[in-house]
Amino acid sequence: MSAVVYDRREVKRSRYAVAAVFAVHGAVTGSFATRVPWIQDHASVSAGQLGLALAFPAIGASVSMPIAGSISHRFGARTALRGLISLWTLALALPALAPNLLTLCLALFVYGATAGMADVAMNALGVEVENRLDKSIMSGLHGMWSAGALVGSAAGTLAAHLGTDARVHHALAGVALTVLGIVACQGVLDLRATDDTEPPPRFALPPKSALLIGAIGFCAVFAEGASLDWSAVYLRDVIGSSAGLAAACTTGFTLTMALARFAGDAVVDRFGPVRTVQVSGLLATAGALLVVLAKNAALAMTGFALLGLGIAVVVPLCFAAAGRSGPNPAQAIAGVATITYTSGLIAPSAIGTVAGATSLVTSFVLVTALAFGITAFAGVLRSSGRTAGAAVGTPDTKAGTSGTEAGTADAKVPASGAPTEDSEAGSGYGSTNGQRAKS
Repeated sequence: MSAVVYDRREVKRSRYAVAAVFAVHGAVTGSFATRVPWIQDHASVSAGQLGLALAFPAIGASVSMPIAGSISHRFGARTALRGLISLWTLALALPALAPNLLTLCLALFVYGATAGMADVAMNALGVEVENRLDKSIMSGLHGMWSAGALVGSAAGTLAAHLGTDARVHHALAGVALTVLGIVACQGVLDLRATDDTEPPPRFALPPKSALLIGAIGFCAVFAEGASLDWSAVYLRDVIGSSAGLAAACTTGFTLTMALARFAGDAVVDRFGPVRTVQVSGLLATAGALLVVLAKNAALAMTGFALLGLGIAVVVPLCFAAAGRSGPNPAQAIAGVATITYTSGLIAPSAIGTVAGATSLVTSFVLVTALAFGITAFAGVLRSSGRTAGAAVGTPDTKAGTSGTEAGTADAKVPASGAPTEDSEAGSGYGSTNGQRAKS
């Protein structure tokens, strides 16, 4: 198949369309999270059984993510994303229908599997659009996910307050979000593999490049999971705060992350991904250390806020780096996503295990060490510079004549607005023209 030509306006529209898809994805997560107590009661499972069941979304995602690349290769980016986001939004209705532990585990496995595949597809498209615009957008896209999650959780909170049956709530929300997702997908780039593009394997282990980049994401997501699940408990049990103040700490952490993601793209464009992640890791380390040393609620809440600020842009930049790290970007993105999902799965239980053996304060010493790991590993992102040749406005060049702007931390490549053909960097569709090394 021949490469499709897009002008800059089409790529900009695609940016907003992908952002809408991210918001839809987040809204599903927020809608589900608020009705977990209802689902637990309906399935008649204990707290321990619920904990077991809630491991299945991450298991499903880890199993399914590696095949997302082959789906996009076969059907094209737009069709694949439309189908996968629809499966994910409709899967929202499944957990509330489960009458017992076994069916709940199966429902949550499917829920997680569809979530993971849609996650890989939308991040791969986001990286492709970022490359074509030659400016950072991944942090803002993940900010839209956070905003969608907040809207979904707000609607879920209202539904729970009104006593609405979660089966009705999730069925209606699933249908509405499916429609929104399909409409949003109409605006994304319809990228397709060329005839000479080798199809990715149906299932493959993460490439080595993804393991290194994933190490940074692992540290960030571990700190995020620990903070989201344990910040309120920390304030209540260690600091002695009221339940209301403890809950406000978790909300503040979430809002800090969302706001930092919306502001993150401008910071990345100014300082580059490596410097941004290095400073982010230092902020997260300082925040975690402040939590460990805090003797009152104000200092502890400030520490959690700094943690949220520090880790906010790290995962988006890991996805962006994975999409530019090798010949099979979708496989690399799937690898990084699998590692981060695994981190999110083990973080809450790891914190609880360490706290049970020692103390909750000691648990956050571990978080402090991993937060510093973000800074320590940040240099890995240096080898994944932004592909300027994929930016709109850079004309295609013949094989063997593409240039690379290397040797500077912030090499700039202008975009004139002229159309360009599909690029292989970022998604595996077409040929690449040049490379922008930015760290």
